[in-house]
Amino acid sequence: MAHRSSTAPVCRLKLVTLLFALSPILGAGLKLQDNGYDGLLVAISPQVPENLDLITNIKEMITEASFYLFNATKRRVFFRNIQILVPATWTAHNYSKIKQESYEKANVIVTEQNGEHGDDPYTLQHRGCGDEGKHIHFTPNFLLNDELAAGYGSRGRVFVHEWAHLRWGVFDEYNNDKPFYINGQNEIQVTRCSSDITGVFVCEKGLCPHENCIISKLFREGCTFIYNSTQNATGSIMFMQSLSSVVEFCNSSTHNREAPNLQNRMCSLRSTWDIIADSDDISHSPPVHGAELPPPPTCSLLQAGDKVICLVIDVSRKMAEADRLLRLQQAAELYLMQVVEIHTFVGIVTFDSKGEIRAQLQQINSDNDRRLLVSYLPTTVSTEEETNTCAGVKRGFEVVEKKNGRADGSIMILVTSGTDEHINNCLPTVTSSGSTIHSIALGSSTVRKLEELSRLTGGLKFFIPDKSHCNRMTEAFSRISSGMGDMFQQSLQLESVCESVLPQHQLTNSVTVDRTVGNDTVFLVMWQTSGPPEIVLSDPSGRKYNTSDFVINLAFRTASLRVPGTAKHGHWTYTLNNTHHSPQALKVTVTSRASSLAISPATVEAFVERDSTHFPQPVIIYANVRMGLYPILNATVVATVEPEAGDPIMLHLLDNGAGADVIKNDGIYSRYFFSFAVSGRYSLTVHVLHRPSKTTLAHSVPGSHAVYVPGYIANDNIQMNAPKQIGQRGMKEQWGFSRVSSGGSFSVLGVPVGSHLDMFPPCKITDLEAVKFEEDVILSWTAPGKDYDQGQATSYEIRMSKSLQRIQDDFNNAILVNTSELNPQQAGTREMFTFSPKIVTEELEHEPDGEMQENHIVYVAMRAMDQNSLKSAVSNIALVSLSAFPKSAPTFHREDLILKGVLVALGLIAIVCLVVAVAHCTLNKKKRESKKDNVTKLL
Repeated sequence: MAHRSSTAPVCRLKLVTLLFALSPILGAGLKLQDNGYDGLLVAISPQVPENLDLITNIKEMITEASFYLFNATKRRVFFRNIQILVPATWTAHNYSKIKQESYEKANVIVTEQNGEHGDDPYTLQHRGCGDEGKHIHFTPNFLLNDELAAGYGSRGRVFVHEWAHLRWGVFDEYNNDKPFYINGQNEIQVTRCSSDITGVFVCEKGLCPHENCIISKLFREGCTFIYNSTQNATGSIMFMQSLSSVVEFCNSSTHNREAPNLQNRMCSLRSTWDIIADSDDISHSPPVHGAELPPPPTCSLLQAGDKVICLVIDVSRKMAEADRLLRLQQAAELYLMQVVEIHTFVGIVTFDSKGEIRAQLQQINSDNDRRLLVSYLPTTVSTEEETNTCAGVKRGFEVVEKKNGRADGSIMILVTSGTDEHINNCLPTVTSSGSTIHSIALGSSTVRKLEELSRLTGGLKFFIPDKSHCNRMTEAFSRISSGMGDMFQQSLQLESVCESVLPQHQLTNSVTVDRTVGNDTVFLVMWQTSGPPEIVLSDPSGRKYNTSDFVINLAFRTASLRVPGTAKHGHWTYTLNNTHHSPQALKVTVTSRASSLAISPATVEAFVERDSTHFPQPVIIYANVRMGLYPILNATVVATVEPEAGDPIMLHLLDNGAGADVIKNDGIYSRYFFSFAVSGRYSLTVHVLHRPSKTTLAHSVPGSHAVYVPGYIANDNIQMNAPKQIGQRGMKEQWGFSRVSSGGSFSVLGVPVGSHLDMFPPCKITDLEAVKFEEDVILSWTAPGKDYDQGQATSYEIRMSKSLQRIQDDFNNAILVNTSELNPQQAGTREMFTFSPKIVTEELEHEPDGEMQENHIVYVAMRAMDQNSLKSAVSNIALVSLSAFPKSAPTFHREDLILKGVLVALGLIAIVCLVVAVAHCTLNKKKRESKKDNVTKLL
């Protein structure tokens, strides 16, 4: 689409002052007040070519969405204003300058995507039912190509579908993997909500009876369901927002609780409106009186200017403790020499009881500029014990304001080890400054007020314990980027290895420089005492670099080697020999940048669900591992959690769709953390290692997608939409890769001193599935642990009922299934259990609640128990048809079922072939007689 010739901003500009709170979940500038959302942030990726029509269409999309949302929520919420973050690479058109907004905080991102889902709008949901997701994603093509509206519906409707995912944590009501199911009346039904939405089955090349659609992934190809374009059903937006009649969410009276969709599984069969109505947004927003619609949302266009950063460093006497100053010097040198991006303006301030400017803003254009800034880092501490954080921050503002007269859009990195009870004095100034403050707290004496500076400005916060012999500050500095979403310019930490090495002993290891990185690669060696160790570094071709090839900084005890050009891809091996007469910690950190604009680099983003918790509430740790937008599967992801006191705890994170992990194979690895040693702060670092594998990438982008409708029935004719465009598959990784990321810090309160009773039950089972095979019911699920998702539970309790209401509301009195021979396995193991419903058939027929006596479906749920009789929450409810027809082979892989499955499959294939042949001949005859040619081949 051609660019507009006008250079004026498309939206009306409105200055909005926002206070940002730190949140790893959702852009924290968003607020709901007086029924209107303020501060919705839409960010366009720097990789998207300039096109002002994008801005126009985003504004039109959210304007339509605002009215649609207002009516769908029964006149409760709408969008009052939005902010669109325009890339700095686009031509400036009098856009407002950013304050604390950034690409990383956006509610909605617009960026390219090349994968099997093409232009599907989607929302990345990593949390459970009713919880906010990470962001909504649109491709530029979706926003610019009007022809896509035929399959997805209007953009405003699609936006509301995704907004419900993002804001209220509801899930899709369709299921591409299980498009059909058998209902309680033994009828083949389409997975939909509501079940009042009408349509016809289509087999191969024409209409067919629904009995011909076999319910099995093996046979559903060539059989689909086409919906009528004209409907009477008004719901549901989470099923098919493209239908013109659909104007509301499914509620308790229209919700299809039998449908095997994610909404039913994740939300315990509750309707989307029930979940939405329970949210703070809706429960605290009474309907707007009258019949008038809200005004269209106003729009602010924002653009980042020059990147401006100031390091504000504590040099009080406490910085001399536990090698704090040395560790700060090493980490800051790494940041200035490698992490901070080219063309950034950087200044340096120090403080004790007063602040001092050590370096005014200087732009980084060369390595010499970087070295000059390193020379301004403090080399000694002062004699004063008092720390005045506000004095340092005030000096920091003086530095950054030299650029444009304001601190808007600047970044301040605040490092301190001292207690300062007077931080409140500068909170108002910091809040209104427009600057983002990232805080790094050293030791255990810092007060929570320091974290408040980061929370109020949307910055990250880190805690570095003194007891660690490794310099974790390097991971903290490496995590801090410009926040503008340009991964091709950001420095990535490939590895961080630290060991205490005995005299005349060696640290030998290797690191992989994978194909996605290699430019600007730096090997940094750090030590504690005396001179450097003997260093030998070998590249994949065997070329060796020795200590003499490294740049030595004896004052900071670092040695660095910048690999010229693009580093060779493959395994680099290094050996460090401790020539000192006593043991010392040796550390190697390797950083690099993307090797090419054609391949997105592999990245990891580590974060926790909440900043603080109170014992015994666990913390959920997340690691988002991706290559561009695409999830990386089968990685080894290890979280290291370091408390203020006590040893570090290692925790393997999983992407198995069980326990703390919501969606399997979405690239977001997670785990419950509850091994609280003491009350206080905990520091998080995540290491990712991936070996060469056939399944490195999931080539589809996971998330809750807006469904693309292949076609409709209109006036008894099949009208097909254009086939959805499919992107290219990614390449296989030859060498594997490794990455390191700091996840910041979190606080835990109320941890009992000494031993305490077991207070951690098994986690809820969320992936229970049930199928009938011959006369048996086969259940499968992922084993929980004895403590959440760790360890091994003691027993299972399985119950069933013909009444959905009974098993949902009164699980304890549903019919008990004998599980005496079922012994739980280790957490994360796939479990399977077979039982015969005949054993409890008589009990089922005499259930007190007779509402479902004619139902052919049985509902099954379960829970786990540990050795102390602590029970998990009741699992998701699985439903299984007990009727004799239609039959299908289950998809479980069990050796004792293989032969039976093959025989059943062969019989069904013969039946299907016969039915399809007869239907095909009949349909062709009708077509010749009616001389109509309106049936399009379904793909």
